[in-house]
Amino acid sequence: MLREWKFGSVFMCVLGLLMLGPAHTADREKLLSEPGVYGTFATFQIDDDWRRLDQKTRQTHLNEFKGVVERHREKLAIDTYLLRGLSDHADFLLRVHSTELKDTQQFLVDVMATPFGQSLKSATMMNGLTKKANYVPGFPEALKAELKAPSESGPYAAVIPIRKDAEWWALPHEQRLVMMQEHTEAALPYHKTVKRKLYHSTGLDDFDFITYFETAKPEDLHNLILALSKVKEAHHNRRFGHPTLLGTIKTVDQLVEAFGQ
Repeated sequence: MLREWKFGSVFMCVLGLLMLGPAHTADREKLLSEPGVYGTFATFQIDDDWRRLDQKTRQTHLNEFKGVVERHREKLAIDTYLLRGLSDHADFLLRVHSTELKDTQQFLVDVMATPFGQSLKSATMMNGLTKKANYVPGFPEALKAELKAPSESGPYAAVIPIRKDAEWWALPHEQRLVMMQEHTEAALPYHKTVKRKLYHSTGLDDFDFITYFETAKPEDLHNLILALSKVKEAHHNRRFGHPTLLGTIKTVDQLVEAFGQ
């Protein structure tokens, strides 16, 4: 009788856990697609002394770092990128999306508190906000239809901050609309192969926009930027890049593996 009760108790506990389902995680799709979401780009350099630690110690440190990333995915969408080998600004990048900027701050504070984090130097920190399209509603219907076609993502990612001059902001909306239509038409040949996302940074950082790109064809990104440099709107760029970040998209496991070698 006692054995039957124990078996029944264990069975009910297991059934209860199954009914609870997996641990809650943030709605990544929503955070990456809706307006009103904060985007933070944080890059880090790894101290040379940490690299000289034995592999077992480094792996332990990296596992703790991974644990912090996974724990904060309850509220945040966190993407990781390997910059080492393609950028001299930093070794890796964390792109974080949140509905509350303080949640991103707490995540980064927790990362820096780990043994691995204590061996990191913050290289770049950029903050922005996603918003509804400002100019697209005024575009011709044919152009808007072409923009609805999906863009391919890829293993390469680039981040370019932009600051406009005062003259740009003083222009009437109608004049900026005309120039942004020209900008969009110039970018259209690369719409399918270069995925783009825009963040507004005025008041949150030292520039006005953060532009984020994903592609499987770096040459298309190169040609896209060249095409955009020739339109009238580009003449109002007071700052373009500085820094420009280039890397590859990695899972946190892949990032841990790269640094644990």
